[in-house]
Amino acid sequence: MSQTTTHDIGMEGLDSLGGVDALCLFVAEDDRPLPATAGYVDWRLCGVLSRVLKGGFFSGAKDDWLLLPSDGKLEVPRIFVVGLGARRQLDAEGLREALAGAGTVLSRAKVASVALEIPAGGSVDDAARVEGFQKGFVPAFKGGRVALLMDKALVRLLPGRKG
Repeated sequence: MSQTTTHDIGMEGLDSLGGVDALCLFVAEDDRPLPATAGYVDWRLCGVLSRVLKGGFFSGAKDDWLLLPSDGKLEVPRIFVVGLGARRQLDAEGLREALAGAGTVLSRAKVASVALEIPAGGSVDDAARVEGFQKGFVPAFKGGRVALLMDKALVRLLPGRKG
């Protein structure tokens, strides 16, 4: 099982990710503007992700993948972007599948430590988000460290955490 740490969503949280191999962002096809961590990353990268989305190379469709370098603008060298499909239609099973797929791809890419924000949206409540992470991502990811970007309410739902 991976070591899991938690970090606040925002610039300070992103800047606290030293020593993490990769950042995994989840972007839906109806995310405009980009929410939460994806929005902060896009801002730090001077709109690179927005330009890729606008150009249509990556759309956020389910099973759509994108790999970007951070070019030193973040503590994390590689950014994996996962398409979620329509966020407003996201359900617990779709979230678990997206998280499991991300864990598998990151493991195949030999990522030893990753930072990610568990996606929200659609009919997915906070308990289902944590369950999707525990049952989807954790078994699929073979790396040793996971840094979760999340708010304090979600931290309290993690097993063994008080927030």
